[in-house]
Amino acid sequence: MSGDKSKKHNPSKSQDLRSKDNKSKPQKDAKKGKDKDGDEEMTVVMPPSKSTGADPNSDVTANGTSDEKEQEIIDPKVKASNDIKANVGLLERAVSQFDPRFTLRVLRSIPSIRKQLSADLLVRAITEIYTTPTPTSFALLKALSDEDTFPKAEADAWYKKKDGAQSTPQKSQTPPKDILPEVDVYFSILLQVYFYDTKNIESGAQFSEALIGHLRTLNRRTLDSLAARAYFYYSLFFEETAPLPPSPNAAVVSIRKELLDALRTATLRKDQDTQASVTTLLLRNYLSTSHITQADLLISHTQVPDSAANNQVARYLYYLGRIRAIQLSYSEAHDHLIGATRKAPTSYKASGFYQASTKLLIVVELLMGDIPDRAVFRQPSLEKSLAPYLQLVQAVSSGDVNGFQNLTAKYNATFRADNTYTLILRLRQNVIKTGIRMMSLSYARISLRDMCLRLGLDSEESAEYIVAKAIRDGVIEASLDHEHGFMKSKDVGDVYSSQEPFDAYSSRIRACLALHDESVKAMRFPMNQHRLELKNAQEARERERELAKEIVDGEMDEDDGPGGDFEGL
Repeated sequence: MSGDKSKKHNPSKSQDLRSKDNKSKPQKDAKKGKDKDGDEEMTVVMPPSKSTGADPNSDVTANGTSDEKEQEIIDPKVKASNDIKANVGLLERAVSQFDPRFTLRVLRSIPSIRKQLSADLLVRAITEIYTTPTPTSFALLKALSDEDTFPKAEADAWYKKKDGAQSTPQKSQTPPKDILPEVDVYFSILLQVYFYDTKNIESGAQFSEALIGHLRTLNRRTLDSLAARAYFYYSLFFEETAPLPPSPNAAVVSIRKELLDALRTATLRKDQDTQASVTTLLLRNYLSTSHITQADLLISHTQVPDSAANNQVARYLYYLGRIRAIQLSYSEAHDHLIGATRKAPTSYKASGFYQASTKLLIVVELLMGDIPDRAVFRQPSLEKSLAPYLQLVQAVSSGDVNGFQNLTAKYNATFRADNTYTLILRLRQNVIKTGIRMMSLSYARISLRDMCLRLGLDSEESAEYIVAKAIRDGVIEASLDHEHGFMKSKDVGDVYSSQEPFDAYSSRIRACLALHDESVKAMRFPMNQHRLELKNAQEARERERELAKEIVDGEMDEDDGPGGDFEGL
C-alpha cells in the first residue's frame, strides 16, 4: 500500500510548493518530509502575520489574551455605580412582587459598595436615578454639598436642567417615572454609611435625625428591612457624639424616647425587623450608661420576634447574657452567650462580635467554676485577642492568687475596654476555691495554716470560712476539724455512676434540637406562592367542568375529547 501511495504522490509538486516559501533549503526540507517507508509527507507552511510593527519580544499571544485581560479589568468606582443602579431595580422588584428577599440582597451589597463611596459617586448616582426633581433628591444633594469631593459643576448643571424642564414642559414626552420611597431610604442609608466612614459624626447625626422623622410618616411593609438599618446608624452616630458614654449626660440618653416610640410603633404595625433592631439598640443604649435596671425592665416587657434576622437574635442574646452576668445569674448568662457565639459569624472580616461574645463567655464559665476548652483559644480569629484571657484561665485553673492579682493589674486597660473588668474582679473567690479544690485532690489531710500560706490568705479563720463555704456549695467533698485545724478530704467515687454525664448529654441534645428549630424558622419562602397554586388548580377544575358540561349537552362527541380516536379502541 505504501508503494502505491508513493506512485500517486508527485514529489516534484510538493517540492515546488516548498520552494516558493523557502528557496534556500529545498533539499533539506525534502529529506525531512520522508517517513520510514520512503514516502514524502506534505508540509503546511503558515502565512506570516498581517500585523506590522509588532514587537517580537512582547507577551501578546495569537489569541489576544492580554487584550482580553485588559478589557476584563473594571474600575471599582464604575462597578460600585453599576451596583447602585442594579439595586434600584431590585428594590422595584421587591415592591412589585412584595418579596423581601430582593431587599435583603440590596442590604447585603452595601459592604462591597461602601469601599468606593464618595460624594462624587453619590452625586452621580443621584442625578442619574432621579430624572425628576423631588424633595428627597434636593435634600440628599444638600447634605453632600459641604463635602470635599462634592462635584459642584455637575450638581449646578443638574439643577439648571431641572429648572429648564419645569419651565418648558413638553406634552409629547411620556410622564416621568415616580421614585419609590424604598429608593429614597436606600440612598439615605448610603449617605449614612458615607458620613460614618468619613467620621463626619455631626452631619450624620443631623441627617439621621431628619431621616427617622421621615420614616415615622411611612407605613409600608417593604420598608421594614431598610428602616431597621437606618435606625442602626442613627444610634451609632449619637453613641459617638459628645458627651460620650458612660457619662449620665451622654448624647445617647437623648434618643431613648425616639427609640421607645419606634419600638411601640413597630410592634403595633407588626414590623418585626424594626422591632428586633430597636430592641437591641435600646439594650445597647442602657448598658452603655450602666442602667441595668431599666434594661431588665425592657426585657421583661418585650422580646425579639421569632422570625427576626439571625444577626439581631445574636445581638439580643449577647446583651441579655451581659445583663444576667451582672445580676449574678451565671447559668442563664451562660446559655444566652452560648447561643450568641453559635449564631455569630466566624469569618475574619466579621470577627469583632464573635470575639466580644467569646470573651464574656470565658469569664462567665470561670465564674461558674468551669474551665474553658483550650481549643477555643487556638482559633485563628481569636488567638491574638484572647491572649490575656488565656493567661487568666491559667491563673484561675492553677489557683494562683498572686498571679491573678498581677494579671488584673497588667491588663487593666484591656479588660475595661472589653467591659469585663468588674466581672473579672469577682474571680478572686473562684481562684481561692480552685486552689482549695486542687489541694483537696492532692492531700488527704491538710492544715489550715498551710492553706493560708499557699493561697496568700490573712488568717486561719478566713481560710476556715472559705473552706466551709466551698463544702456547702459542693465545690469539694471534704470535712473540717475545727479543734485540730485541718481539712480532711473524702474519697472520690466513679463520676460515670453519677448524674453528671446524663445532664451533659441532655443539654447537648436540647441545644441541637433548638438549633434545628431555629434553622427551620429562619427559612424564607416567596410570599403568597400558595395563592398562585390554588388559582391554577381552580382554573383546571373549571376547565374540567366546562368539558363535562359540553359532553352532557351533546355539543362534543366522545371522539373529540382529550383521548381522540384512541378511546374507542
